Amino acid sequence: MIKKILIGIDDSTYAENATKYGFNLAGELGAHVGLVHMVEPVAIPTASTGADEILGSPIQSVNVMNTEILDAQQQMSEDILDRTTKKYSDKFEITQFNEFGSTGEGIIECSKTFKADLIIIGTHNRTGLDRLFNGSIAEYVVRHSHIPVLVVPLGE
Repeated sequence: MIKKILIGIDDSTYAENATKYGFNLAGELGAHVGLVHMVEPVAIPTASTGADEILGSPIQSVNVMNTEILDAQQQMSEDILDRTTKKYSDKFEITQFNEFGSTGEGIIECSKTFKADLIIIGTHNRTGLDRLFNGSIAEYVVRHSHIPVLVVPLGE
């Protein structure tokens, strides 16, 4: 029985479509909804030695000193979660997860914390080089999840 649904959201049309689908399903099942938005670490080029041999430029993760960037990302994440919660809160019990880290891993960890019975995520339908460089979060979640995952494509 599905009593808790975790929906992965961001500020895209794909996520909005999946969110709408997830809330419709939650309404039919009387399920509690968890919303998760992940803030990914930012990579920035640096002038240090040790350049990446393949890409030709050094890459370093943002450190704690770049608090303005982290604060802006955190605020954007909170805004996305709050906007979505306000849109659906009149009919649903909603729990928010605002996490920092890898999106795929973070969604899976939140599903465990929330004790979700189902994960719902949208797909960007990436192909070719875009998929090679950016990966597929949906594919990662499907491959590594301990519970069922519903991937909602963007309809016509």
